[in-house]
Amino acid sequence: MRNFAGIEDRFCKEDFAKVFLQSVPYDGTSTWGKGADKGFEKFLDALENMELYDIETHTEVYQNGVHILPPLINFNTPESMFNEVYKTTKTLLEKDKFLTFFGGEHSISIGIIKAFYEKFRNLSVLHIDAHADLRPTYLGSPYNHACALHDASKNCNLVQVGVRSMDVEEVEYISKNKVYFAEKIHGKTQWMTDSVNQLSNDVYITFDLDAFDPSIMPSTGTPEPGGLLWNDITKYLKMVFESKNVVGFDIVELAPIDGLTHPDFLVAKLYYKMLSYKFYTL
Repeated sequence: MRNFAGIEDRFCKEDFAKVFLQSVPYDGTSTWGKGADKGFEKFLDALENMELYDIETHTEVYQNGVHILPPLINFNTPESMFNEVYKTTKTLLEKDKFLTFFGGEHSISIGIIKAFYEKFRNLSVLHIDAHADLRPTYLGSPYNHACALHDASKNCNLVQVGVRSMDVEEVEYISKNKVYFAEKIHGKTQWMTDSVNQLSNDVYITFDLDAFDPSIMPSTGTPEPGGLLWNDITKYLKMVFESKNVVGFDIVELAPIDGLTHPDFLVAKLYYKMLSYKFYTL
């Protein structure tokens, strides 16, 4: 098992660490670009070659400790993946840790979010993604990546940011006053305040990397033009972490491209930024 970002053993011990990092390298239902099951190792590679002082917050958040848990692997069906992820998350939520998750494809989030909304009774889910992911089933399963937020839409306060691709089937499931389409927020800032005001106090963030524009994040299974850019995303995330109690988050859909490392570093920086905002604002 590798240490987070190559840091000293003492910061990675389970008892010491305030943060748990659970990987789910599952890519069983993706329907276009494959490779999300390879993302976690490339993410770790980038972390080990990234400077760990965050200029914006003037912190080194790794000193709070990050413990990498054994990956959840070897699923025979989408349903078995959902059940194992859900059960594991329920167990982890009994511990006094800040829980973070790394995909894998977006279907891993279904079980995670279910466990979180069962613990936090008034949970909001902030879904940052190019796709609505609201289909009740796809290709015969409700545990498909295209269904990643359907259950959350029925059981949580769901706010969606960055959406720019969806199927007509999903129109009946989307809350139009709680979705911030990419084309309508481009070049603007008021949407940030408006969307944050839609969130309850306890927030879980699920971040699909195809929310970013493919010019800076090409390494995803289903890239979409017209996406969000780095400075806008970090400004927004900081606002969320400062004003709400973020109770956990996941990052999904890194599908590495051989010889192209800048997307891996973007993801490493994103994860580290989100941790920095969480512990800086406490």
